[in-house]
Amino acid sequence: MNDLIDHRIRQFWTADGGDAAHLPVSALRWLTKRIGTLTANTVVPEPTVPASALGETVRDEFVALVGKNYVLLTAEDRLGRAGGLSYLDLLRRRGVGTPEVPDAVVLPEDPDQVQRVIDICVRHDVGVVPFGGGTSVVGGVNAVRGDKSAVIALDLVRLDKLVSVDQVSRIAVLQAGVRGPEAERLLAEHGLTLGHVPQSFERATIGGFAATRSAGQASAGYGRFEDMVSGVRLATPRGEWRLGVAPASAAGPDLRQLAVGSEGTLGVITEVALRVRPAPKVHRYEGYVLDGWDSGSAVVRELAQHGVLADVTRLSDVDETEVSLALNTGWKTTVLKRYVRARGIAEPCQLILGWEGVTTKDFSARRRAVMAVLKSSGAVRIGKALGETWLHGRFSGPRQRDALLDNGVCVETLETAAHWSKLSQLHDDVRAALTASLGAPIVMCHVSHAYETGASLYFTVITARDATDPVGQWERAKKAASEAITGLGTISHHHAVGIDHAPYLGAEIGEIGLDILRAAKNAVDPTGILNPGKLIGG
Repeated sequence: MNDLIDHRIRQFWTADGGDAAHLPVSALRWLTKRIGTLTANTVVPEPTVPASALGETVRDEFVALVGKNYVLLTAEDRLGRAGGLSYLDLLRRRGVGTPEVPDAVVLPEDPDQVQRVIDICVRHDVGVVPFGGGTSVVGGVNAVRGDKSAVIALDLVRLDKLVSVDQVSRIAVLQAGVRGPEAERLLAEHGLTLGHVPQSFERATIGGFAATRSAGQASAGYGRFEDMVSGVRLATPRGEWRLGVAPASAAGPDLRQLAVGSEGTLGVITEVALRVRPAPKVHRYEGYVLDGWDSGSAVVRELAQHGVLADVTRLSDVDETEVSLALNTGWKTTVLKRYVRARGIAEPCQLILGWEGVTTKDFSARRRAVMAVLKSSGAVRIGKALGETWLHGRFSGPRQRDALLDNGVCVETLETAAHWSKLSQLHDDVRAALTASLGAPIVMCHVSHAYETGASLYFTVITARDATDPVGQWERAKKAASEAITGLGTISHHHAVGIDHAPYLGAEIGEIGLDILRAAKNAVDPTGILNPGKLIGG
C-alpha cells in the first residue's frame, strides 16, 4: 500500500463515524454575535420506538435464512436504522418528532441471500428499505410503510468483499456494503484507487454511492460515481438483474443508468463493477483568494471550459470564506484578512485546488495552465498550508454539526446545479429565500463540482434553532429554497431525491418522465415493496 493511500485511509477511517467535534468557546461567541442567543440542550429525551409489527411467520423465515443473530428486533437496533443523517433525522433521534422505525433489521451475507430476503418480502407483502451507511439527508432510508403492514431495514453491511479485479481492463467488482475507506484499502492492495471521496466517505457504501448518483470531492479528476459504473447486479421482486457487458453499447437505452440513481426503488444493488485507476502516490493541495463571487465563478468557468480543472476545484462565496476563517482556530484570521486586502481583495472568496497522481508529471501541465488563468484574474496565492488545512478538516463538518445541535443551533445543507448563465441568479435566489424564511441566518455557498456547461452549488445554513417548532422552522426554509431552485436548476446534484425532493421531481422531468419511472417500478416491483415512498412518492 503506498503512503498516500495509507494516509487517506488512516485520515478518513474512524469507528462508526468518528469522535464528536469540540466547538471552541471563541467559535460559539462568534456564532452568538452573528445569529443571536442560543439555547443549549440540557436534556435530550429518548425517542419513542413502537413495538415491531413484523409477523411471527415472516420473522421465522428470515431467521431460517440468515440466522437468528442477523435478524435484529431490539428497539436500539431498529432505531439505529431509523432514517439517515439530515438535520430532521438528528432531531428525531433527540426526541423531537417521531422517527420512522423499521420493524426489524435483516442482515444477509451475500447477493443470493439478498434475493431470497426479497422473495420472502414479496410473499408476505413486507416493505424493504435497503440500508448501507445510513448517510442519506433527503429521507432516502426512512422506514416508510406505505400500504404495508410491516417494513424491514435490509442492512447490507455483511456484503463487504472485493469480488474481483481485472487489471487489464481496470475494472473492480465490489459488493454493495463496502464502505468508502475499506474500498480504498482493498483496492490499494492491487495498486488501484476508486478516487471517490464525498463528505459521506467515512460511512457511505458502494451500493449507496450507486443508488444515489454520488459525486466525490475530486469529481473533476475521477468523474462522478455513475461515470465509474461499468456494471451492476441487483436483487428485484422479479429475480436477479445484471447489467453491463461492454464499455459502451448502442443496444438500446443504457439501463445501467436507470438502475444507478434508482434509490432502491427498482432493486437492491448487491454488486457494482467499477472503473478504477492507478493509486496516486503524490498530491498537491493549495489555496487562493479571489475578489468576489462573480469573478471567482468566472475563473472556475474558464478552467472548466478550457479543460484544465484541478481534480478538486472548490470556490467558496464571501460568507463561507468568512465563516471558515472565523471558526478555524489554526489560522491567524486577522493577519490573513489584512494580507489579502493589502493586495486589493475587497470581497475575499476562497478557492481550494487539489491534484493527485502517480507522479507530479501527471498533473504539472494542468497546474501550469491553471496558474496562468489565476495570474490573469488577480488571484492571491495563500499557499499549500490553506489547501492542506482544508483537506485535513474535510470531514469535520458532520461532527461539528453534532456540537452545534448540542448548543441550540439549526444547521443543515442543500445543493443544486445549473448552467453557467443561471448560476449567479440561482445563488442569489436561494440565499434570499432562506434568509426570508429564517430571518437572519448565516447562508454559505460553494461550487464543489464544475463542468463545461455549468456547476453545482452547495449551501450550508446556520441559524438559532426555534425552540417551539424546530421541525417546522427547517421544513419551511427547505420548501422556500426548493421553490427558488425549481425552474433554474436541478432539485439535486448529488444528494438524490428520497422523500424530501419528490414533490419537485415532476417540474424537472415532466409528467411523462414520472410515468416512465412509474412504469419501470411496476415492471420490477408490481406490489411496491421496494423502498416505499421514495423517488416517485407513494
